[in-house]
Amino acid sequence: MGDMTNSDFYSKNQRNESSHGGDFGCTMEELRSLMELRGTEAVVKIKETYGDTEAICQRLRTSPVEGLPGTAPDLEKRKQIFGQNFIPPKKPKTFLQLVWEALQDVTLIILEIAAIISLGLSFYHPPGENNEGCATAQGGAEDEGEAEAGWIEGAAILLSVICVVLVTAFNDWSKEKQFRGLQSRIEQEQKFTVVRAGQVVQIPVAEIVVGDIAQIKYGDLLPADGLFIQGNDLKIDESSLTGESDQVRKSVDKDPMLLSGTHVMEGSGRMVVTAVGVNSQTGIIFTLLGAGGEEEEKKDKKGKMQDGNVDTSQSKAKQQDGAAAMEMQPLKSAEGGDADDKKKANMHKKEKSVLQGKLTKLAVQIGKAGLVMSAITVIILVLYFTVDTFVVNKKPWLPECTPVYVQYFVKFFIIGVTVLVVAVPEGLPLAVTISLAYSVKKMMKDNNLVRHLDACETMGNATAICSDKTGTLTTNRMTVVQAYVGDVHYKEVPDPSSINAKTMELLVNAIAINSAYTTKILPPEKEGALPRQVGNKTECGLLGFVLDLKQDYEPVRSQMPEEKLYKVYTFNSVRKSMSTVIKMPDESFRMYSKGASEIVLKKCCKILSGAGEPRVFRPRDRDEMVKKVIEPMACDGLRTICVAYRDFPSSPEPDWDNENDILSDLTCICVVGIEDPVRPEVPEAIRKCQRAGITVRMVTGDNINTARAIAIKCGIIHPGEDFLCLEGKEFNRRIRNEKGEIEQERIDKIWPKLRVLARSSPTDKHTLVKGIIDSTHTEQRQVVAVTGDGTNDGPALKKADVGFAMGIAGTDVAKEASDIILTDDNFSSIVKAVMWGRNVYDSISKFLQFQLTVNVVAVIVAFTGACITQDSPLKAVQMLWVNLIMDTFASLALATEPPTETLLLRKPYGRNKPLISRTMMKNILGHAVYQLTLIFTLLFVGEKMFQIDSGRNAPLHSPPSEHYTIIFNTFVMMQLFNEINARKIHGERNVFDGIFRNPIFCTIVLGTFAIQIVIVQFGGKPFSCSPLQLDQWMWCIFIGLGELVWGQVIATIPTSRLKFLKEAGRLTQKEEIPEEELNEDVEEIDHAERELRRGQILWFRGLNRIQTQIEVVNTFKSGASFQGALRRQSSVTSQSQDVANLSSPSRVSLSNALSSPTSLPPAAAGHPRREGLP
Repeated sequence: MGDMTNSDFYSKNQRNESSHGGDFGCTMEELRSLMELRGTEAVVKIKETYGDTEAICQRLRTSPVEGLPGTAPDLEKRKQIFGQNFIPPKKPKTFLQLVWEALQDVTLIILEIAAIISLGLSFYHPPGENNEGCATAQGGAEDEGEAEAGWIEGAAILLSVICVVLVTAFNDWSKEKQFRGLQSRIEQEQKFTVVRAGQVVQIPVAEIVVGDIAQIKYGDLLPADGLFIQGNDLKIDESSLTGESDQVRKSVDKDPMLLSGTHVMEGSGRMVVTAVGVNSQTGIIFTLLGAGGEEEEKKDKKGKMQDGNVDTSQSKAKQQDGAAAMEMQPLKSAEGGDADDKKKANMHKKEKSVLQGKLTKLAVQIGKAGLVMSAITVIILVLYFTVDTFVVNKKPWLPECTPVYVQYFVKFFIIGVTVLVVAVPEGLPLAVTISLAYSVKKMMKDNNLVRHLDACETMGNATAICSDKTGTLTTNRMTVVQAYVGDVHYKEVPDPSSINAKTMELLVNAIAINSAYTTKILPPEKEGALPRQVGNKTECGLLGFVLDLKQDYEPVRSQMPEEKLYKVYTFNSVRKSMSTVIKMPDESFRMYSKGASEIVLKKCCKILSGAGEPRVFRPRDRDEMVKKVIEPMACDGLRTICVAYRDFPSSPEPDWDNENDILSDLTCICVVGIEDPVRPEVPEAIRKCQRAGITVRMVTGDNINTARAIAIKCGIIHPGEDFLCLEGKEFNRRIRNEKGEIEQERIDKIWPKLRVLARSSPTDKHTLVKGIIDSTHTEQRQVVAVTGDGTNDGPALKKADVGFAMGIAGTDVAKEASDIILTDDNFSSIVKAVMWGRNVYDSISKFLQFQLTVNVVAVIVAFTGACITQDSPLKAVQMLWVNLIMDTFASLALATEPPTETLLLRKPYGRNKPLISRTMMKNILGHAVYQLTLIFTLLFVGEKMFQIDSGRNAPLHSPPSEHYTIIFNTFVMMQLFNEINARKIHGERNVFDGIFRNPIFCTIVLGTFAIQIVIVQFGGKPFSCSPLQLDQWMWCIFIGLGELVWGQVIATIPTSRLKFLKEAGRLTQKEEIPEEELNEDVEEIDHAERELRRGQILWFRGLNRIQTQIEVVNTFKSGASFQGALRRQSSVTSQSQDVANLSSPSRVSLSNALSSPTSLPPAAAGHPRREGLP
């Protein structure tokens, strides 16, 4: 389908073009075929056909310097002839397709078949129907009228199936719609810098047209194809198109082809756009992929059907990630640039998110249990019936009676299926989806743009955040506050008159010329505001320094325009400096350099004195300067930048490629200290993180003293604590062995205490993140979030469990690799993300607590009822209604609870904590006991209490009895009130707390109540209900209200006393698979399968360790030195201690679990203070 739209789009463009061909000097076809060439071929072709790139610009009626005139008619015409810069998205799935997908659910199919058989049989009146010989097992005669109504049950089941399907489909549809909305929002946010009418402007990517002159710089993702006009040191990563990972160097005479979807890794420059949208290289690939997408989806579907009821929301989210990639405008192409890339994009989310894993496992478990229960129910019913009829009453099997018996068997089968339907929590995937979608929508308001749904929930489990310093913790508004010029250290910006004129001229030139010309300081937008900084913030700080010295950088730049710069060594993470070479009027060369002071000063052998003359600068002078100037500046939290220059003779011309020789023998002009103030809201945000059990680490490229000063200001480190601040070099020395290989044990010695990593390279950041994630040093696997803005942060962002990219300062490459984009670049938004993530987890737990109570009760009632009275007290249709309201509506109600600050007061749950905590288990079983007691009381003595006819042992098509209606109604009332109980899962008393903050919840509870009244009073035969009197209603509601009182009773029972509950969520211990195995064969296993397996392991491990968990928490509470205990104890002592513990009976279960080696995490094993714990 996608293919169709693309080709239509395409042919339309062709037609337009043929009619307009003459307006421009070259047609779209020519440009397209030109862009397919590479390297030297392309250069030759340009020479032969056009002459040079200038000529192409003329033919496209654009100026390499001024750009397009930017008038509306001109832009319109270009769009018509050359197409627009956007790739038409694949059509979303229609509602009917979604309905069809929802119908694939196995349990629903079984139900449909059962209902159809039931319908068919009800219309078939066999000859032997009234034959006395085919005695019905239960006594009592049927009314003639009732016999006619036999079809109603089948029809009602079908109807309720349709309801369930429509609700599911509608949810999927709205989810898809939200997803598309999100996508388009991401797209609108993407802007690109172009030159129009001589002005540099930022325009949305979709507005770019052929002929635009685009300015490209480090970190950009190219939005369209184009030819390189001019620039310096431009290196491009074309792996998204070619698969070659080497960076390609671009130059006008060797390889001028710039392709959309590729990343600029170094340098800057300008290009003329030659192909956009469907005609760009990426667009062409997308057009081909249009068909590929559909096939993949078919495969997806097959996979889904095999999973049966396993949580499909994950696979859908993945599919949409794919869809998103298809929809993304050219800019996002790297995500789906080619099939390999798509695989990669999915590969880096190694495992299912924690929650998905646990849920999948749980759903499978419950499903299996339900199947067993329903099978037993059917077998018992059938056996009972046959024994009763043919053995006890000695009835012969008459051929004409067969249809009657078959009808009974179908009824039994339907009861069995109903048990299954109620047992399987279809609401689970739904609850997850609703909860995540709702959170994602709300997180937009909190400046979190979520790109991968599961990132939102993973964030709730985060235990560590590795944050950048510049821009995230600080405001990213650089100002020079101290300077060292002409042998004097000024504590504030010096008076211009106190600086020697020669020095001043050198300083102004060095700063104005040796910085990107795109960096400017513009007048403030509002009166009294600060001047606007555009471009690289450090350079803005330096330009601001020039203005503070009452000088101006513009004239210098206009005198030496960008085209005249002889050679530029752009800044990158290896050089840590930037240099620009210019040709002087006398043909000699001068190079200006600036960079991190300790790096540039090492290359200086002279320094300008107070008189503006260079004097010798020896290593010992340098050491003294570091001590007296640089360290004091750094300790004030300033970044120190050194500005220097060097003159070269005109002949012989230096070998510019020999960087080491060029960047040496410099003369230092000055050293400045740049302040980047801490954002005012950051210290509070970091305190919240620490209180929530999340360690914040700062990873920065800055000098260690600066980093430490800022870390103290932020509250990342507190003086007097035991922590580490390391530089990249030292960090590498400590984690590598003699051979230079990184060793996990060495990292484990460092990371728990490491708080600041300074002067770090992107590789260090990646190593640290990987080291923390792979560490087995703590009992929980760490969940790490990372923030990054630069291109070089890509690997670390991808490796992390959650990658945050900066929306404002971040490069496209960083955004590509991230899971969440911070639209305001602010660290405190991360805290909001943690809150939302935890809220998702809690919402799911609330829903589970509620859902499982319903399931346990309904299954037991249906099962025992069927076995004792041959008929389920809750009919199939009633069960479906309960299932529908309890699943769908409850998931809506409980999944949309807004988060509260209290969520940040507890430690992260961690990967191994089971979904159903002991408190929840206590609530589930406690409420189940209450509900079962009442329902069975009503079932067996209800008719006496209410003085009505008994509904037990009614014949096949008998009218609905008041007795069973009361049971059904009471059941629903108890669920409704229990829904209110389910709002709290940590054993809080006040279940009404904040209930009005969630209007959805109130609406749903009241709505369900209203519909229930309608069903009971007017449901009649289809719902097997007969209208109730007011006093009977009152009793039902009264019993329901009892739930709230009972909830308080349950809350009073201390969980710690209920040792047996530990066993409730426990599975076998055999399934432990070591993590390494999992990670090694990642490639071989199919993605979905791996996620399932991962889920299993997480689940088992979670349940194995719930015991240990409680120990550890208590240990933490009792404040025992945790690390100390780890070092002191060995597993031997722990086992001997377990033996000692066996004497106290309440300990047995725990000790056994602990002494089995598979489930022995090092942490809680044999803690010295263990005996004292509850």
